[in-house]
Amino acid sequence: MKSDSSQIYPPGLYIVATPIGNLKDITLRALDALKAADLIVCEDTRVTGKLLSHYGIRKPTLSYNDHNGEERRPKILDALGRGQCVALVSDAGTPLISDPGYKLVRAALARGFHVTALPGASAVLAALCLSGLPTDRFFFAGFLPAKKEACRKEIRSLAAIPSTLVLFESARRLPETLGFLQEILGRREAAVVREITKLYEESRRGSLPELRAHYEKEGAKGEVVIVIAPPGEQEATNEDLETELRLLLKSHSVKEAASILAEQTGRPRKEIYAMALKMMKDGERF
Repeated sequence: MKSDSSQIYPPGLYIVATPIGNLKDITLRALDALKAADLIVCEDTRVTGKLLSHYGIRKPTLSYNDHNGEERRPKILDALGRGQCVALVSDAGTPLISDPGYKLVRAALARGFHVTALPGASAVLAALCLSGLPTDRFFFAGFLPAKKEACRKEIRSLAAIPSTLVLFESARRLPETLGFLQEILGRREAAVVREITKLYEESRRGSLPELRAHYEKEGAKGEVVIVIAPPGEQEATNEDLETELRLLLKSHSVKEAASILAEQTGRPRKEIYAMALKMMKDGERF
């Protein structure tokens, strides 16, 4: 920007949303703020450098992430204290959503510095819109824990929330995570949204068992968002129960599978237990 930029962007911290894929998905205001900044704080200077280069912006950058946040935060606050205009960006999308910017913003506010947000691209909101699921009330849960039991525990804590759930996940872990979600949430309707705004964008919708089966077979690549419908009142048919039982019995005892499915569906545990025993008596192997 030219010399009047200081009047438009006074000293302070600017939380600037950047594209999540397509570089054209940046606002004019975001470009102005990046041009006006004395310092651009980013997760990875190499990633942000590509965006800045694309738009011909040459400004000092400083990495700020989970590994160096404690060390770098005082330097950024010092820059604010000297009256600088500091732009905070993430690798993609809106800062503070599953990135370490929260502590920096909190510290800047505590010291009385000017802090404002320049809204823009968000994978959370884009996936929610593409899912075809209720958008009036949603709960963003970020990334689930990597360890299996911790992941199951977290999903159980989310199960009763009366809202659409939105999760981030890596493509590598997607089939396993969909398995855990199915195990605990049952046949809820869901959507897997990948590579939003990119060349191979995909929005696949179906029940959790259907999505699990697809991605176990086909695999997935790229950035992934999982969107899951709120708890419903739909009663499972006997055919549904048998399908769920077959999947559960691959990794659980009959007793465990019956308890899990009874909790998911509201059907009597004894009824489901008897169904499992009959399936085994008929020669089915799991």
